[in-house]
Amino acid sequence: MRQARRAVCCAMRKHLLHPAAKPLLFVLCLLPLAWLVYAAATDRLGANPAEALIRATGDWTLRALCVVLAVTPLRVMTASPQLARFRRMLGLFVFFYALLHLLSYSGFDMGFDLAEIARDIAKRPFILVGFLAFCLLVLLAATSFNRAIRALGGRRWQALHRVVYGVAGLAILHFFWMRSGKNDFAEVAVYGAILAALLGWRLWRRMASRTAPPVGRGKTATPS
Repeated sequence: MRQARRAVCCAMRKHLLHPAAKPLLFVLCLLPLAWLVYAAATDRLGANPAEALIRATGDWTLRALCVVLAVTPLRVMTASPQLARFRRMLGLFVFFYALLHLLSYSGFDMGFDLAEIARDIAKRPFILVGFLAFCLLVLLAATSFNRAIRALGGRRWQALHRVVYGVAGLAILHFFWMRSGKNDFAEVAVYGAILAALLGWRLWRRMASRTAPPVGRGKTATPS
């Protein structure tokens, strides 16, 4: 069983390094947008296409965020450091779908009236929370490139990009408040459970690393 698992992991690592892996992932990440464009062009978005587009882009933002936060646990559990090379692209797609979500709301609901949008943000808490999450995503997207990493330094850049945990919390709160008007929390619970598990894994791993005995000291020390 262990040998079979090791063989699967080795094959996966080999495929992750294939030159076509990143282009394939890029195409896969664009499929939701392609479907939405097709559905809009063929009148398949239901009785309220504008609301369908706003909701769909929001849903895909949350899904992409879950995928990004799953990269590190998968990388560690499968011993596949190659997965890290896809994290930047996936993170930028979170921002991309969040931008589409904001533009859909701004255009279809507000007619791109900036004064009306500002009043709506101030008036409705769930809009304010969503807007704050988007502002944090702008910060993360703007500092996701190698030049920003060199300018900030590795430690400060990593500390800054832990803001993604705040984005996850704000995104779930935005979704919760949005659904509270309809008293429909089933999807909120699913996304909340996924994000809680992913963030909980990080917290558990950090606590475990702090309590583990230093390597090379004492008889119980084990290689990391």
